[in-house]
This record gives sequence, structure tokens and C-alpha cells, in this order.
Amino acid sequence: MKTIEYVLPGDIEKRSFEIIGEELRERGITLPPDEEPVTKRVIHTSADFDYAETLTYSKDAVNVARELIKRGADIVTDTNMAKAGISKATLAKYGGQVHCFMADEDVAEEAKERQVTRATVSMERAAALPGPVIFAIGNAPTALISLYELMEQGIFKPQFVIGVPVGFVNVVPAKELFLDSDVPFIINRGRKGGSNVAAAICNALLYGVDQK
Repeated sequence: MKTIEYVLPGDIEKRSFEIIGEELRERGITLPPDEEPVTKRVIHTSADFDYAETLTYSKDAVNVARELIKRGADIVTDTNMAKAGISKATLAKYGGQVHCFMADEDVAEEAKERQVTRATVSMERAAALPGPVIFAIGNAPTALISLYELMEQGIFKPQFVIGVPVGFVNVVPAKELFLDSDVPFIINRGRKGGSNVAAAICNALLYGVDQK
């Protein structure tokens, strides 16, 4: 039987990150300093150490995202679950808001009329927002595909993409669309991800700006 570790409620998160650091060292994994808080928060959220190997960052991705946040970037998610999990109060300090258009009634109507997914219409709505936008996609690979198509057509170029949809259909190829692009990104290769992972990445970026 494992020994119960008694930790004060206010120290649980700190102790969790200490355990993550210990286990990473045991596995012989050293994370780049700028990426470390993001990857560790994803592991903290998921209890899955695979993310230490599969989370992929474009050059200087963390600093690029934080600069966008400081410039008042909005965050657009593809689920209300991710929206609920992102620290809106922290983002608001820099003038940004979190949006999710997926459940909007007019989005559903337009998607049905055009026979496309709500994710497609949602990304088009997001592309029309003023100012910089960080896209945090944790559920719908169609959202990533739509963003890529808008970029290929010269209509819109996303400033930053967090691509972590989870699942089996089109998930892997949708993520890989951005790996060779010139769009700054944090992508999780493979099938794993989810709204909770998208929110965790956003929060790690936000908390890093806040701490600085």
C-alpha cells in the first residue's frame, strides 16, 4: 500500500509540479526552459507524461504567444469547455477576451445552410475579429483544416495556433498541416489532446506573462 502524503490544500499544485519534475528527471527528460512551464502544466492537467515527447513548438513559440497576449490578443477556442477553463481574468489584464462561436445559434444555422461544420463557420467568424488572435483548438480537427484553407487561399493568416484536438478522424493530418508552415504554433503530435489540454496551454502562457 502506498503511503499517503499529507499536503496542505494551498500547496497541492506546487507539490504536483515538484513530482512532475522528479519523474521527468527519472525518465532522463530535460525540457527547454521556455517550454518547460507549458509542458509541465499539460502533464499536470492530464497526468500523461507522453506530452513531454509529443508537444511540438515552433521556434520561440512561447515568447511569440506571450508577446501577442501583451498586445491584447484574443483567444478563440473550439469548445465552451476550453473557454471555461482559460483564465479570462488574467487575459483581461492585457485587454484580451476569450471567444467560442461553436454554440452560437446563427453559426449552427449557417453551417447547416452551407452544409459545412460549425467549426468551419466559427473559424471564419474568428478571422474577422479585430486585432491579434491566438487559436486554441482542442476538439475539432475541422477547425485546424479550415484555418489552413483560409491561409492557403490568402484570406487570413492566423497569428498563433495551439493545435491539440483529440480523436481518430483527421486529427493527426490536421495537426501536421501546421508543422511545416510559417505560423507560430504549439502542436501535439498524435491522437492525444483535448479541450482541457488547450486550456492548460493557454493558462501556462498567461501565467508566464503574469509572473514576468
